[in-house]
Amino acid sequence: MKLEMFQKIRLKNGKKGHIIEIFNDGEAYMVDIRIGDGEYEQETIYPTDIESVIVEVEEPYILA
Repeated sequence: MKLEMFQKIRLKNGKKGHIIEIFNDGEAYMVDIRIGDGEYEQETIYPTDIESVIVEVEEPYILA
């Protein structure tokens, strides 16, 4: 699976983050990981560090 910029992922260590840079066509990724109120850390990870890709679903908002 080819990952894209800003996709949300879960790492094998349980952390969640967004891809902010892709190195050498997917050999490694720079990920923004939220660690607190408005605080983020950036981490370089490899495909073997990724547990899953988080997919968001948009649904229409209907007033009752």
